[in-house]
Amino acid sequence: MHLHILGICGTFMAGVAALAKAAGHRVTGADSGVYPPMSEQLAALGIEVWEGYDSAQLDPAPDCVLIGNALSRGNPAVELVLNRGISYSSGPQWLAEHVLGNCWVLAVSGTHGKTTTASMLAWILEYAGLMPGFLIGGVPGNFSLSARAPGSNFFVVEADEYDTAFFDKRSKFLHYHPRTLVMGNLEFDHADIFPDLEAIKTQFHHLVRTVPGEGLILHNAADANLRSVLEQGCWSATEAFGTSGDGGAEWQAADVKQGGRRFSILHKGRKVATLSWEHGGRHNVSNALAAIAAARHAGVPIATSVSALAGFAGVRRRMELVAELGRLRVYDDFAHHPTAIASTLAGMREAGEPGRIVAILEPRSNTMKMGVHQASLAAALSAADRVLVYQGPGVTWDIRRSLASLGDKLTVHDDTQSIIEQAARELAADDRVVIMSNGGFEGLHKRLATRLVARNAAGS
Repeated sequence: MHLHILGICGTFMAGVAALAKAAGHRVTGADSGVYPPMSEQLAALGIEVWEGYDSAQLDPAPDCVLIGNALSRGNPAVELVLNRGISYSSGPQWLAEHVLGNCWVLAVSGTHGKTTTASMLAWILEYAGLMPGFLIGGVPGNFSLSARAPGSNFFVVEADEYDTAFFDKRSKFLHYHPRTLVMGNLEFDHADIFPDLEAIKTQFHHLVRTVPGEGLILHNAADANLRSVLEQGCWSATEAFGTSGDGGAEWQAADVKQGGRRFSILHKGRKVATLSWEHGGRHNVSNALAAIAAARHAGVPIATSVSALAGFAGVRRRMELVAELGRLRVYDDFAHHPTAIASTLAGMREAGEPGRIVAILEPRSNTMKMGVHQASLAAALSAADRVLVYQGPGVTWDIRRSLASLGDKLTVHDDTQSIIEQAARELAADDRVVIMSNGGFEGLHKRLATRLVARNAAGS
């Protein structure tokens, strides 16, 4: 069967493409933005990708077109599919019908941390010899690809609350029917889709309704919004995870040291293990607890999970070290919501390393462009010593005015080259730079690294 995927370079749809290719289908696709890491993954798989949406890619017509949720009515390829009566579906529906049907699905949901937690969980199951399939919205370092067909009946999926497609406005995760569900947190996001927080809660409760009575729901004990969702009705067993201060949580982290790089794991009040690993930040402590608890539901002993996480290699674009010039380091991070930005910077601060923290931010998500989170963004960035923000196309609010409380540590730029030049002038030997965007950021990561190399060579 020939599947053509519109929006193929999105992290989810690129994963669907990989699974379809593994199943023996001919797979092609198109997108308006082609950039790493998904473009590299698709190229490695030998999948032909068009830049843009022209009629030639649908002639002759494929057997089925999978349409990503970034595409709407008015897109020329979408209109052609409808006018010609070509069979079409969504990525989540195809995944549910062709991959997940006979699987024990372990789904990881939440506003933040889905990719990292799902990557941890997939690696634990792999380390335990369970050969899971997975589809994750990023590239886990332990696998070097975002999706893989299952070698057993276990499948880990990053469960996104964003809508499915222009013709199916339900959240993606409602297609997955998990037996094990992780709910990491719940905040208002995706303002282009949801009018308010209550609308997102409704979708999460629909998800809760799909978990079987013999399944398990794991939830963050400290999140009042998740408690509110469960209070609407729950028909499955639940277990909470949190820090030692979250009374009643079945899974707790205690004695957190070295900025989260070492902590004890308590299960039902009893210390069962200590994890020492290379990943800092309180958010990653929570992510690890969730992954360990979910793996235990699938039959993996806690000790095995801890051994696996000691060798967890992280995820591309999640505090990924992309350049190191002596003691100066540049990281790429996907953070694009104030809470995630604050968590990233807090983790860097808690590491206690010398030198400044320099944050370079692109407010790129639809919610950020609309200015929904502008009131909380300055506080989220306050842990940085220097903040460079890109006021790119589509940003509808005044960044300088909204972030004025940051004072002299803030500069705002309307082009990425000026960001690179300022960074090249100012960065010192011990600085740690984190570039935060959920898109390609015009290749700023590599361009900055190249400019710094040239600067250092000229000064040597």
